[in-house]
Amino acid sequence: MDTRRELESRIHEYVVSLRRYAMVLTRNPDAAEDLVQETLTKAIAAAEQWQPGTELRVWLFRILHNTHVSERRRHKVREDARIMLPEPVDTSDPTERIELQQVLDALSELPEAQRLPIVLVALKEMSYADAARTLDLPLGTFYSRLGRGRAALRKIFDTVKTTRLKLVV
Repeated sequence: MDTRRELESRIHEYVVSLRRYAMVLTRNPDAAEDLVQETLTKAIAAAEQWQPGTELRVWLFRILHNTHVSERRRHKVREDARIMLPEPVDTSDPTERIELQQVLDALSELPEAQRLPIVLVALKEMSYADAARTLDLPLGTFYSRLGRGRAALRKIFDTVKTTRLKLVV
């Protein structure tokens, strides 16, 4: 059996342990899942570097840890050059001003990993590919974060609607 096939056949044994360790590192289920996915992608891409007969678990955990450290460094750089949300537009229509403020408030409730993809696509009008490159993310991870962010926004707005209805009734 070649190295890649052996790795792919054994890698599933360690996914649960990788998820647990990723949760300890990130303290966030979504970030932990992204970290594990990135780790598995890197491991499979670098399958030829793994030496059969050596401890696969150690190799995978090293990839996960190094990926996390690299992500933290990238996060720090991005934080220093943070993309600022626009200030609410001063408009004479109070309804528009309130709605815009509600959107910005809802965006601010999202974790940065979900907020930034939405800001780049919706407010900065970037393509998905350009936004993913800006955030230094694989396109699949970008889509995942964008989808989770949109779902979270929908949930926030559903809660706002429900609260408004209760206040009106």
